[in-house]
Amino acid sequence: MNTIELDAPDGAVEAILARPSGDGPWPGVVVLHDGAGFGRDIRGNVEMLADYGYLTIAPNLFANGRVRCIRAVLRSLVFTGASPTIREILAARDRLVADPDCTGKTAVIGFCMGGGFALLTAPMGFDASAPFYPGLYGDYRAQLDGACPVVASYAQRDPSLVGADRKLDRALNELGVEHDIKTYPGTTHGFANVFSIDPVLRVAGLGYDAQATRDAWHRIFAFFDKHLTDTVAGGSE
Repeated sequence: MNTIELDAPDGAVEAILARPSGDGPWPGVVVLHDGAGFGRDIRGNVEMLADYGYLTIAPNLFANGRVRCIRAVLRSLVFTGASPTIREILAARDRLVADPDCTGKTAVIGFCMGGGFALLTAPMGFDASAPFYPGLYGDYRAQLDGACPVVASYAQRDPSLVGADRKLDRALNELGVEHDIKTYPGTTHGFANVFSIDPVLRVAGLGYDAQATRDAWHRIFAFFDKHLTDTVAGGSE
């Protein structure tokens, strides 16, 4: 796993790139971090995806000073037009496609804020999208017209996204987009992420849920096996 400089239209962006072992080519996956930022948790997921058999990249969406203005990043979710964040995500995808070790098939995975962007960019040339606890602002149907297949994971005890799973399911059904949406009972927002304060969250019955996370990743890998390639080198997590 290497730190690289990703060329993007609005300026270079820090990113991490991980290659599977063995010989390619491999499908590519873009991983989008949550509002907690570009930390150890996202790096662990990048490494896991590479171990499974995906050429994987994660751009730092808080680069170029935006870490000081998370609201500016979140406002991009309101629009389906151009924004620096969207352009950086697509630049990360293009970086994978241009790699001789990439098959040209790509997916996008995101968590929370990144999950919203994974949905928002689903109609923008990806072959599959896997958002964790994502939300969109406005008309889901309009924003997801032309979307690639979606495999989404939600938390039942998530006060910030009440009904979002049903809205997404309804929109994708109306658009005829293949999808797999699952809401995990007893889980809370961020159940698939490990944060520094996780021990405190667990005392309150919140935080990381190993069983739900394991099931979500199994669903994602099965979905990606279908939409990115018939056979993927490597094994499951």
